[in-house]
Amino acid sequence: MKKNSLFRLLLSFFLILGLMGQFTNASSKNDDKKKEKTAYTFKSEVEVKRTSVKSQAKTGTCWCFATTSFVESELLRMGKADIDLSEMFTVRNAYIDKADSYVKLHGSANFGPGGQSHDVMDQFRKHGAVPEVVYPGLIPGEKQHNHGELSRVLQGILDGVLKRSWGDRVTPLWAKAFAMVLDTYLGAMPEQFEYDGKSYTPQSFLSDYMQFNPDDYVELTSYSHQPFHTRIRLEIPDNWTFNSNYYNLPIDELEEVVNHALKSGYSVCWDGDVSEKDFSTKDTGYGIVPVKEWEDKSEAERNEKATEPIAEKEVSQEMRQLTFDNFSTTDDHLMHIVGLAKDQKGTSFYLTKNSHGTDRKFAGYVYLSESYLRLKTIAIMVHKNALPAALRTKMGL
Repeated sequence: MKKNSLFRLLLSFFLILGLMGQFTNASSKNDDKKKEKTAYTFKSEVEVKRTSVKSQAKTGTCWCFATTSFVESELLRMGKADIDLSEMFTVRNAYIDKADSYVKLHGSANFGPGGQSHDVMDQFRKHGAVPEVVYPGLIPGEKQHNHGELSRVLQGILDGVLKRSWGDRVTPLWAKAFAMVLDTYLGAMPEQFEYDGKSYTPQSFLSDYMQFNPDDYVELTSYSHQPFHTRIRLEIPDNWTFNSNYYNLPIDELEEVVNHALKSGYSVCWDGDVSEKDFSTKDTGYGIVPVKEWEDKSEAERNEKATEPIAEKEVSQEMRQLTFDNFSTTDDHLMHIVGLAKDQKGTSFYLTKNSHGTDRKFAGYVYLSESYLRLKTIAIMVHKNALPAALRTKMGL
């Protein structure tokens, strides 16, 4: 064998050994990471049927993703097929109504990507629903939703309409231009389509294929500045339709509704506050309400990683009201509660499906503690039959 050939052979041998060592070290590090002690170990007690985790990506449309996921679970509960419904079909229709409200109220209304669970039901009643494959609503060239530019363009149209000189009148043309922008970014709306071997309109798909009735669903909240056991308007910016049909319950009863629904095979659409230091879908995968608040912790305490479950506050109605009034509980995000669990110390948690994809601590899910649910819930939506019988009677359902 020539010297050069022998040298190349030896060099290759040592390179292979080096790579094997790197692989072994990487594997060892990964194994060590897996062995790291986690603060919480969750054991599921109840889980309801649901579809796969989706991603709202760079949009503020959690209201539609959460409620659509909730509807998909309802269809599974009713024995229907696993259907991936189009969120953007509903979002596009809602934008038209938001724009109309914004202009009619001379800009003194909330216009933007946010919304509430009832917005999905409202749009279902008016326009029906379609599968994701029929209307993906992706901006051309994008692989995931990104509404940054779209939101700015739509806002610019409306503000331009309202920026009038003395004596100018608003024409109906702006509404046509607004709809054309939505068509350009999200796609033209389907009037008729084929699905599963049959032809449907969006309305007939809702009524005939899905056999879904939006009127079967109720929203509930819990704030003492309004009378309990009555229907109220929830005063949050994303209630842009000024919906006054939220049923107001004491927090103990609201918690009972959530538990009763899940144990009866129903899921819950959840609206609440997630802008908390002790809420994380990516790092910890849970939301809790520690006895010691973040502001009261030392720098060392803030940087210290928890190695066991943390003691939490007992949340009262008064605490809920205080945090709502001082804006430390705000209407941030909607998600979909799909199960009950307990940690290793027996504390109750709610298994909650998020809409930020699967690149998260629990592959797109987060666990909300009982205290977190009691303090940070703004509102929920459930099927009327998911309510305890006595409450259904009291509500006239």
